[in-house]
Amino acid sequence: MRVVLITGISGSGKSVATNVLEDDGYFCIDNLPARFLGEVIASLQEAGHDKVAVSIDARSGDSVSDLRHVVGALGRYGHDVKVIFLNARTETLVQRYSETRRRHPLSLRGGQGAEAPTLIESIEREREMMSPIEDVGVSLDTSDLHPNVLRSWVREAVGTDRASMTIVFESFAYKHGVPLDADLVFDVRCLPNPYYTAELRPLTGLDAAVAEYLRAIPSVQRMVDHIADFLHAWLPHYILENRSYLTVAIGCTGGQHRSVYCVEELARRFHRIEQVLVRHRALASRQTLPP
Repeated sequence: MRVVLITGISGSGKSVATNVLEDDGYFCIDNLPARFLGEVIASLQEAGHDKVAVSIDARSGDSVSDLRHVVGALGRYGHDVKVIFLNARTETLVQRYSETRRRHPLSLRGGQGAEAPTLIESIEREREMMSPIEDVGVSLDTSDLHPNVLRSWVREAVGTDRASMTIVFESFAYKHGVPLDADLVFDVRCLPNPYYTAELRPLTGLDAAVAEYLRAIPSVQRMVDHIADFLHAWLPHYILENRSYLTVAIGCTGGQHRSVYCVEELARRFHRIEQVLVRHRALASRQTLPP
């Protein structure tokens, strides 16, 4: 199995790292005591999982010190184990806790009758607890990192490629409103409408006759080309934002002819680049109407 252990100082970005690995297909577990790691990995392997990411931090208490031994044991069983230790400057951590207004995990661990430690005292106590394992794997200082940079660095450290983005091409009818899930919206109502050709009116953009009609019109092809050029130019920027989905909505008056044809054409062009899904809102609504 590929096993990635995310550890380090609370507030340094472990949730960001875990989430990006989950997006890349890893089975993720948060806050697992190190002493249970071997048992859990064996159970997940029996269940058929081959990629696991586990977050281990000071909430696990003294079992954190077992991590070095556990990593060695997993390696002897043939697992590919990588450890990422995330850290940040104290002033950065204080600012992050101030922004989120969350408690530090060690802030409620004062002794009986003792006052709860301050945030800075909790951070320094955690540094002491985590210092024995700081050199077990790759150490990353996240103090000045944008979350997207941290995501990229985690992928590089783990040696995994990003999961492919899913582009959803969606046709819709303006008379029913713009879909709420649309990221990009293109209006093709300016194109010639097959609705006004009697033999094409009952058909849809999925039918060959409508497709042939629209394909023969230069303005229709220019519209599809321009939308495709826009997506080719800007898709890399959306990918850099580590987006998993991008919904491109194409609208016409009734959502039956022009928008459906354009969606099918764009999906055909982009399916070799990223994973593509196609939705036709107006057609789906028509099919689900009672007789």
